[in-house]
Amino acid sequence: MAALDETHDPKRRSWLPSANAPGADFPLQNLPFCVFRRAGTGETPRGGVGIGDRVLDMAAAARAGLFTGGAKEPAIAAGERSLNRLMAMGEPAWRALRNALSQLLGTEGQSRRGQVEPHLVPMAQAEFLLPAEIGDFSDFYSSIYHATNVGRLLRPDNPLLPNYKYLPVAYHGRASSVVPSGVAVKRPKGQLRRGNEPPVMAPSRALDYETELGFYIGPGNPLGETIPIGKAADNIFGCTVLNDWSARDIQAWEYQPLGPFLAKSFATTISPWIVTMAALEPFRSRAFVRAPGDPAPLPYLSSARDQEEGGLAIAIDVLLRTAQMRETGEEAARLGRCNLRHAYWTAAQMVTHHASNGCNLRPGDLLGSGTLSGPEPDTLGCLIEITKRGTEPLKLANGEERRFLEDGDEIVMRGRCERAGYVGIGLGEARAVITPA
Repeated sequence: MAALDETHDPKRRSWLPSANAPGADFPLQNLPFCVFRRAGTGETPRGGVGIGDRVLDMAAAARAGLFTGGAKEPAIAAGERSLNRLMAMGEPAWRALRNALSQLLGTEGQSRRGQVEPHLVPMAQAEFLLPAEIGDFSDFYSSIYHATNVGRLLRPDNPLLPNYKYLPVAYHGRASSVVPSGVAVKRPKGQLRRGNEPPVMAPSRALDYETELGFYIGPGNPLGETIPIGKAADNIFGCTVLNDWSARDIQAWEYQPLGPFLAKSFATTISPWIVTMAALEPFRSRAFVRAPGDPAPLPYLSSARDQEEGGLAIAIDVLLRTAQMRETGEEAARLGRCNLRHAYWTAAQMVTHHASNGCNLRPGDLLGSGTLSGPEPDTLGCLIEITKRGTEPLKLANGEERRFLEDGDEIVMRGRCERAGYVGIGLGEARAVITPA
């Protein structure tokens, strides 16, 4: 687990004015990673770092000799077509590169501004791609509010299954259908069943979003070995906004007894930005405080330090813009504001549990938090909760109603961290428009 250092100092400023703007997502204290190329070109994609409204081309910056010492090799890796090699290097290399970037782009780097500016690309001119080769994707179920709310809709007499408070529940997702923000999502088809009638193959009528955060694995572990809870945080490279789309009607018919399959594997949308765990250090908090009578985590999932600071206060705003709203120029409707601090299980506990049977986690693997619903109506993270499984339609200000998503709807998720005494940082956005089946 990284620690607070001079890179988090709220007094630090960049020589790039846009990085110092109030409310900027990518101030000097953030320095998130991405993979990009100039839009409309045949350029080879390469790694970049966000600063203000620019992307620092890490491949070009490394070739120009802007990084030396312990930061040199991580800088080269950060400029590659995928960030997997950088993720594999581990926390000392990540820290060396963060320190070098902070100095290069901070006011103390003013004398080198002429060397750096040719390698800054306006974000408005960039096309963003997946930042890593994602070998595996696992999705957790970490919000007890979400698990209870959905369980109550499906099993009114037994909403929360007995294993929930003992282990981080998860399923193995589909990495091949993880797509970056901006890629349209096609409505899936699947088997649907009404009542006792035979199932039919048809487009989903209950398409939903799920408000999540994703965690990229760093070095990982060899097959057959585990990741102790005390070392789990050092195996997380960074965090991203994640929307794990769900076809509720397909899932209702298919999920027993083996869990989600086609209802989830058609698409997962992520922000192209990875905010490092080092950048998130100021926003750590206590882990979820369990209710009296809840069981304590088993010893392999228990760490005093993780319970004290394993939580993260990361907010995600969820916006809906319908086709009618776009046609009339209306503002998007905010559906909710979710927060990772409502997660019952910490990211470190998810990593440790995933590897506890000897499963090998590899650099670039992605772990989803699961839907991050909170206790209040405006903190619910999906439509199945907001509309009570479609029985109570959501009424929008323009007169439209939604039980579930319709063709032409666009969902936008934006992540941000704020804490008094520190500079706020953003996680970018994950957006997609629903197109017909």
